[in-house]
Parts: sequence; C-alpha cells; structure tokens
Amino acid sequence: METIVNILVGYIWGTSLVILALGVGLYFTIATRGIQFRYFFTMIKLLRENKASINGISSFQAFCLALAGRIGVGNIAGVATAIAAGGPGAIFWMVLMGLLGGASACVESTLAQVYKEQGDGQYRGGSPYYIEKGLKLKYFAIFVAAVICLSYGVLVPGIQAYTISDSLQNAFNINPEITGAIVTILMAILIFGGIKRIAKAADKIVPVMAVLYLMMMFFILGSNSDKIPDMFALIFSSALGMDAVFGGIVGLAVSWGVRRAVFSNVAGAGEATFSSAAAEVSHPVKQGLIQAFSIYIDTVIVCTATGLMILITNMYNVFPGNASVALVEYVPGVQAGTAWTQLAVSTVFPNAGPAFVAIAIFLFAFTTLMAYYYIAETTIVYLDRKLKYPVLKLVLKIVFLIIIYFGSIQSANLMWGLGDIGFGSMSYLNFIAILFLSKPALRTIKDYERQKKMGLDPIFDPDVAGVKNADIWKELSRKYKDNDKTRNPSKT
Repeated sequence: METIVNILVGYIWGTSLVILALGVGLYFTIATRGIQFRYFFTMIKLLRENKASINGISSFQAFCLALAGRIGVGNIAGVATAIAAGGPGAIFWMVLMGLLGGASACVESTLAQVYKEQGDGQYRGGSPYYIEKGLKLKYFAIFVAAVICLSYGVLVPGIQAYTISDSLQNAFNINPEITGAIVTILMAILIFGGIKRIAKAADKIVPVMAVLYLMMMFFILGSNSDKIPDMFALIFSSALGMDAVFGGIVGLAVSWGVRRAVFSNVAGAGEATFSSAAAEVSHPVKQGLIQAFSIYIDTVIVCTATGLMILITNMYNVFPGNASVALVEYVPGVQAGTAWTQLAVSTVFPNAGPAFVAIAIFLFAFTTLMAYYYIAETTIVYLDRKLKYPVLKLVLKIVFLIIIYFGSIQSANLMWGLGDIGFGSMSYLNFIAILFLSKPALRTIKDYERQKKMGLDPIFDPDVAGVKNADIWKELSRKYKDNDKTRNPSKT
C-alpha cells in the first residue's frame, strides 16, 4: 500500500503544483498590490474585534481555529522532512511561499465570507459554497466537497495522530495504542460538542502553545548566537544555488520548501475558508486580512523557528530527494521528523527537550485535529443539503475517531503519504477555483479599500460592490449599517 501511495504522491506533488502554488500567490500579490503587506498593522487591529453572535464566532476565534489547522506537525516534523530532502535552502523557499501565500489566504477567506450561508443555527461556508454560488458549478462544488471531506475526514488526520503517539513514545515511552485511545476519547468529547466548543478550545490553547514554542526558539538561538550569521548565510546560499555542498539541489530546495509551506499553512488550498466563513464580521475582507496574518504566524514565525533550531544545532541529515547516500549526515540513523527538533532542544535543555517538544506536538496536533473535524463536518452539512442523507454527519464522527486511533499505530511513511495526497488534491481544486473567482474577490477588496479611504468602518453591501449571489449580505449589511454609530449619529 505504501508503494502505491508514494507513486500517487509523486504524480500529485510534481512540478505543476509547485508552479501553480507559487504562481497563484504571486498573481494575487500583484493583483491586490501586496495586500498582505500593506495592511499588516490593520490585521493586528482587526484581531481585537469581538463580534461573536448566536450564528457566528468572533474574528479571533476564527483566527485561532484557522491557526489550529495551520499550526500542526507540518511546523515541526514537516520542516524537518523539507530540510532532509531539499537541504537548508528549503527554509528560504518555504518562507517565500508563506509570504506570497498571504495574498492567496486573504482572497480565499474573503470569498468564503462573501458566499457564506446560514443554516443549522450557525454560519457555514467554504470552497464548495463559493464554487457553487460564485462559479455556478453545482456538480463541481459537490465533487470538491467530497474530496475535502475524504481528505480531512480520512486521509489527513492520521499524520497528526501518528506524530502525537511517536513523540510521546520517544519522550515518555508511552505505548502508541494507549496514546491513540486517549486522543480518540478527548476528540470524541469535543466533536460531539459542536463548533462553539471547538472554537472556545482553540482560542485558549493556540496562543499559549505558539508563544511557548517561540520562547524555546529564542533560548536556543541565544545559546548559539555566534553561529547565527553562518546559519543564515547557509540558508540563502543553498536556496540560490551558491553553496558548495547544497548548490546542486536548488531544485529540490524549491520543491520541498513550497511543498511543506503548502502542507503547513495551506494558503490557497481552502482549509481556512471554513472557519473564516463562520466568523461574524461586517465586511468579508476583514476576515481575509486576519487569515493572511495567520500565515505570518504559521510559516514565517513557527516554521522558521523549527528550521532555525534544527540548523543552528546541526541536528539534521540531507538525503536529496530521499536518496540513499547523504550529502551531510550529522545525526546518523535518526529519521527526519520530530526527533530532530527534540535533539535540537536537548542541546540546551538535555533533560527537558524531548518532553517539551512532545507536549508542544500534542497541543499543535490536537488542535489541528479539532480544525480538521470542523472542516469535514462543514462539507458533510453541504453534501447533506444536496444529497439528503442526514446520517452522514454521524458516520463522519465515527470514521474520524477510528482514523485517529488507526493513525496512532501506523507507519510514518504511510500517514505522510496519505496526507500529501489529500492536501495536494485539494490544493489543485481550490487554486483553480479562486483564480476563476478573481473578479468578485478583487471587487470586494476594492469596496473595502474605498470605505477605508472615506474613514468608515467598512460594511459589505453586495449591490454596491457589484458582487452577485451574496444573498446573506443583503440582510447583514442592513443590520450593520443600522448599528453603525458613524453612519447613524442617533445610535451614539
């Protein structure tokens, strides 16, 4: 089975997907005039808005829920595999993809808000919704929903579950079967509690785990401060083909850097569109900007933190393209993954290193599983509305929990392979969809900027913006305008 999976991964993650991911990010960066850079401080300000309602979660909760999906094992184990196959230069290309991906993330999350719907007591939306309403391709939307549901409900969760069990076994010698059972039970408690319970858990756990992880990075960099200039020189020279050792694998550095960036932050792949649609905001671009900011946190900060810790401590090997002969081998016999990060932390904290990384991975991966379930459930709600099979949601819960336990005790190669198939398939579909939806996305962004220049708190009115089929916003715009003190002085 692993052989078949690896063959499929080779086809899906070929040059075409790398070019598509970079191309879409570059296109939207140019088309939006670098929106992910121009509105950086606005992004931070928007995080403080707290407009949760009966139907929607707050922007910050949606941000944390999206980060829960973005910050996972890809930020630790995934970075290690990128270095192993593409060399230190992969870090440069991973960060560049993250910066360009901020524009893609902004556009897809804006579209999710534009075409969201209200059902079962909450806002629902995401890539299948904007494909159906924006592109008017109902059957393609159903196909995309099925692919996403299969990916997040079956193919992808095993990576997170395996990495949790592997790291806890390395740190505390806990049997993977025991870990699998505990994680499965905890997840069952959350997913049977609904989106509000998931969102509340995410906004408590995500900020804490990210801050602690960054503190650990600064400790390690501080302890190796004399090596910092050489480390950055190695990253840049390897990325640009000028390093004597790694210059010959610059193509692999690009491929694996982009591959792991897409896997980690999933900008443009459609993942964050589901949590984005659930937020209560007065204008779609507000949530788009917040999700662009989450790319900075995920890739530019957390992924880079992992890469720097591994490189500055020389806790890595490089087998270009998974070759049998290493270019460099600093930790013989240690497989690329969480073990490298644990070894890196152990250079400064010999006794606590493996335990700290194991706990970080547990929190990262567990919150990611929460986000995965929410995405899969949202696609099930969409499919149920089309296919009329209400039992699908219960089936999803059961299958999802089985996959978590199954993933905890399976091999790493199989789980990563299945995850790559899932992410790669979704990425192709969503990148193409948001390209074809450029016009309504750019019109919505233009409407936001027009109101900002007028000194107003932007409120989206689809008729004014020239966006069709955004039906829910006709009612929402009236509600927000009625409550806006700057537009209605009598409300003061």
